[in-house]
Amino acid sequence: MQDILYRVPLRELSGPVGGRVSGIAMDSREVREGMLFAAIRGTRSDGHQYIPQAVQAGATAVLCEEFPANLAEGVTYLRVEDSASALGILAGNFYGNPSGQLKLVGITGTNGKTTCATLLHELFTELGYHCGLLSTVENRIGGDILPATHTTPDTIHLNGLLAKMVEKGCDYAFMEVSSHAIAQRRISGLVFSGGIFTNLSHDHLDYHKTFEEYLKAKKTFFDNLPSHAFALSNADDKRGMVMLQNTRAHKKTYSLQKMADFRARMVEDHFSGMLLHIDGEEVWFRLVGKFNAYNLLSVYAAAMLLEQDKRKVLTILSRLRGAEGRFDYVAASNGVIGIVDYAHTPDAVQNVLEAIHELRSGKEQIITVIGCGGDRDKAKRPLMAQVACDWSEKVILTADNPRSEDPLEIIRDMEAGVSPVNKRKTLSIADRREAIKTAWHLARPGDIILLAGKGHEKYQEIKGERFPFDDKEELIRQFESQ
Repeated sequence: MQDILYRVPLRELSGPVGGRVSGIAMDSREVREGMLFAAIRGTRSDGHQYIPQAVQAGATAVLCEEFPANLAEGVTYLRVEDSASALGILAGNFYGNPSGQLKLVGITGTNGKTTCATLLHELFTELGYHCGLLSTVENRIGGDILPATHTTPDTIHLNGLLAKMVEKGCDYAFMEVSSHAIAQRRISGLVFSGGIFTNLSHDHLDYHKTFEEYLKAKKTFFDNLPSHAFALSNADDKRGMVMLQNTRAHKKTYSLQKMADFRARMVEDHFSGMLLHIDGEEVWFRLVGKFNAYNLLSVYAAAMLLEQDKRKVLTILSRLRGAEGRFDYVAASNGVIGIVDYAHTPDAVQNVLEAIHELRSGKEQIITVIGCGGDRDKAKRPLMAQVACDWSEKVILTADNPRSEDPLEIIRDMEAGVSPVNKRKTLSIADRREAIKTAWHLARPGDIILLAGKGHEKYQEIKGERFPFDDKEELIRQFESQ
């Protein structure tokens, strides 16, 4: 017990301290004999309500902010000011503080996190290191692939995954750091060797309520970086320098447009790839679009800050394709091009459509199929429809993951962003499969179909149930039906 309390800011302790803790749980239903139960105040429920159930299930220790009215005999109660923050430190101690035994790099921002984390993992693996990856698409521990349920896991599972990486001999770990994870202190107690900021735009206001709170969550990550780490920020984003204020880490910047520590310039951009002038070298990359130029530059800069060989890094990066479901390119035999992308914010949708505009020769139609997730930020729905209409010749509004909401209600929210002049080019089809099929029938040879919002996801969540659904598979099925 005493070992896992190292650096935990206790306010009060009641009960024995000599016992051994066999495990940690935040859900009383997962408690087994000898475990510690952490009572966390969440957005939907308060873990303090479930302390009696956890004790009845065999918990021998309880982490909480308030002691319950009745203290069970033989149970250790640990009172702290903030259970979530304390749990991060406690979980780290329980798993042997794995984040301090490898080089852990976190990537945060609205868009680009998955691509940057994936590229870093693939790059350092090819450089000869054993690496771990924690991303929206998947978690990797060496050669083992584990499914991902959250962009950033809860602090117990997070430390458990990092401990497995240490056990497997990993030298580096690259992880996406979501604003939810920062606000909920899931990364509390972790020791980062570096942090990367990609960009900031409208997202997750259903949770953070205001853009200022969303920005504050991202900035907190950099504020808490240690002095030995690096803080790498996008100088072209208007909040990029804000992220570096108050951080103790080594401040570094990257840019396509202004003076920075690491710079790049786009020379050519095609569907097959792009040519970048990066840090004095001209290199052809397989990824396309300005947003990927930023992703590649940030990954290159991070590799340089981690003291890797410039020539080797650029050579490997030139071969990599990025994350699944990010500007995923499919071509039909009649010349129609399909692009599947995870873009699910107004800014991300615009970035992808801007990239398509720059790549097309001029006369091709862009047909965008787009939806918005249910039980999520409603304010962005009309904005996403507006962006899709402004940058496309035809737009089909459809379902994404409606979750508990009626897809037609979500589509109605999106339709509010469609101007009178754009209504003539907009269709609303709630069934996503039918929407994709319609896009294919509307397409002429050479046209470009963008399926936005779901990317790598292999399901559609409707009324609490997940049904198999893959945008790329649906698109290929239509391409092959001609």
